[in-house]
Amino acid sequence: MSRKVDSVKDINDSKETWRLAVRIMDVWSVVNNKGIEHLEMIVMDSLGDRIQVLIRHDHLLKWKEIIKENMTCIINNGSVYNNDFQWKVCDHSKKFVFLGGTTMKAIELQNIPPKGYFFKDFGEILQGKCKTDRLEDIIGAVSEINHIQSNTQGKKVVVSVVLKDLKGNCINCNLWEIYGSKFLAYYNDPKNNGAIVILLTHAMVKDGQVSNAWSGSKLLINEDIPEIQDFMSKLPTNEQKEKPTQSAKSLSNWSGGSQYSPVERFVHNAKCMSLSQFCKIKHETLCVTVATTLKFAVSKYGWFCYGCTRCSSKAPNPEKAYECSCGQKVEQPIPRYKIEIYISNGKSKYRFVFWDSECAAILGMTAEFMHNSMVENGEDDPMVYPDELEMLLNKKMTFRVKVQPTFSQASVWKLCDDEVFVKEIENDYIVEDNQSKTEYAKLVPNKENLETSAQTLSASGENDPESIILMTPAKDVVIADKGEEVDFEAFGATQLSAPNHPRN
Repeated sequence: MSRKVDSVKDINDSKETWRLAVRIMDVWSVVNNKGIEHLEMIVMDSLGDRIQVLIRHDHLLKWKEIIKENMTCIINNGSVYNNDFQWKVCDHSKKFVFLGGTTMKAIELQNIPPKGYFFKDFGEILQGKCKTDRLEDIIGAVSEINHIQSNTQGKKVVVSVVLKDLKGNCINCNLWEIYGSKFLAYYNDPKNNGAIVILLTHAMVKDGQVSNAWSGSKLLINEDIPEIQDFMSKLPTNEQKEKPTQSAKSLSNWSGGSQYSPVERFVHNAKCMSLSQFCKIKHETLCVTVATTLKFAVSKYGWFCYGCTRCSSKAPNPEKAYECSCGQKVEQPIPRYKIEIYISNGKSKYRFVFWDSECAAILGMTAEFMHNSMVENGEDDPMVYPDELEMLLNKKMTFRVKVQPTFSQASVWKLCDDEVFVKEIENDYIVEDNQSKTEYAKLVPNKENLETSAQTLSASGENDPESIILMTPAKDVVIADKGEEVDFEAFGATQLSAPNHPRN
């Protein structure tokens, strides 16, 4: 008579004769400060329940070459203790420890879900809805590199990037040592162009930002796996094609870098002109300008619209469930920023449309969070502009926009308020009205494959107030570094057990 299989959720310290049918979701090696190595792994049963497993150093040789990630197996016998790991990777209150009498048999188990990831929502990270001792899987597109610290005496390699999810939420991600080096190697390879989507497992979450763990984290960059390919396919087409930029500060901290500077990439293929020239444009045109946000242009549409919970598409009806074009079944559409602001430069003024990701980056909160906060405070009028939105005003910035003369507006594609960045573009690229026509069309200096012709875009109607679908434009620079030092030491790179053997 064979022994029945136990459920992972039922594991407790009442016995050691457990029989588990599981898939090994992840396995990693940990070496402590005395050089002693042990293994840790996560297993999951057919119900999707997971538990963290420890294989001590005295059993290491027996199992190290046998255990493989993603294999399914039957495990018999093991001790059970309270889950006292400093950093936990699942919610089970217990941990399972291999004994001398533990056996494991590899076997095909079709009823156990395939290896997958449990991604933490960026909105919850920004709102502080995270366990302080929990490591999370994250996935996002790199929108900017805002700090690079090279490997010099007394300093470790660290790369700080801004990650954006499909809802437009942005968080800071710090990649330490080999993880940062791996990212830079990929970024600086001339064969790698376009958007960069990274998947980081077992990341520590603290104060609205994330960092790799020393042991256990895995960094995947644009790899051919379903999760990354699916994420990439849901990015707006223009974002898929544009490589993330480096802020001016990141370049000052590192002598390497890509072929073109952040300024050159920001103005690439766009007409650089003063704001007063916008009214002379007859066709949709990609432009770069420097101006200051002045005041809100209040319309009947208010400061937000309802959209898909996964991508940036506008919902056809804010009160009805629907299936979005991205494949997401939306039970309740969520608010997304769409704010019209008058931009001024001297006597000139023009109406700019700011989208969800740009506003969320500046305000530090999602439109959904701001809207819910208003409702909780008794304000349910969607035409009332929250006081927090005033943070968008009186800011001098560099804008990369698509000028839409049909609607007398410009759609913001990228923006940057870094003072050095703004001054460089203003002094070296923006051409005033009294200069010649040749000077007026000034573009990026010709450098190898960098195109220098101005680009006129075909009409898409994506910013038409009556349009059904409103796509968030591409954005390389979310908000360039404001000169504030990143407190890397206070944030700290994390480890599961010991600062060795990072996975990549």
